[in-house]
Amino acid sequence: MNHSIFERDPSDQQRREVPPLLKLALELGPLLVFFFANSRGEWLAERLPALAQIGQPIFIATALFMAATVLALAVSWIMTRSLPVMPLVSGIVVLVFGALTLWLHNDTFIKMKPTIVNCLFGGILLGGLLFGKALLGYVFDQAFKLDAEGWRKLTLRWGLFFFVLAGLNEIVWRNFSTDAWVAFKVWGVMPITIIFTMLQLPLIKKHSLIPWGAADSAAPADKK
Repeated sequence: MNHSIFERDPSDQQRREVPPLLKLALELGPLLVFFFANSRGEWLAERLPALAQIGQPIFIATALFMAATVLALAVSWIMTRSLPVMPLVSGIVVLVFGALTLWLHNDTFIKMKPTIVNCLFGGILLGGLLFGKALLGYVFDQAFKLDAEGWRKLTLRWGLFFFVLAGLNEIVWRNFSTDAWVAFKVWGVMPITIIFTMLQLPLIKKHSLIPWGAADSAAPADKK
């Protein structure tokens, strides 16, 4: 039996999906735990003496962030018997840099984690283009049907965007307080990403192989 531990291709009929709301919770949950633990670290330490031994709120938040990340991946595995690639890569970096943060008692490592992850994703996408591969098409081919030029442009934009996020992370953690960095990580990156995604809609529409609304308009006719 040939069974990969990684999530199947979107076009695979045997692919098992996580319900959208649960998927969102699994992706955002660890970040919200991180934000809450950092802002209420002293409160948590008072009620859970074991956490008090970890140290300052940022270290408590790091430990709980690591635990929440592992839990989210475990739930994904239980429900689909596979692991999503991007959250898995991000989770590995969280565990490595989180462990360094707690071991050396230096929050620099966990603050650098988003920089490393975004540079990694950006490098993979742009590196693929150098070899003539628009890798984003392999990820979103089921959601969008674009021509080759469209996938190349979208992959280039996302590759550059990941490096922009890496740069923003470096600017924030090096020039602002830890609390400000945590707030930016939780409440700043997501809106920026949503806005960027919405700005790609004209490109997707222009290079779509299926005219927008065609599937919806065809549906009633198929039922007749």
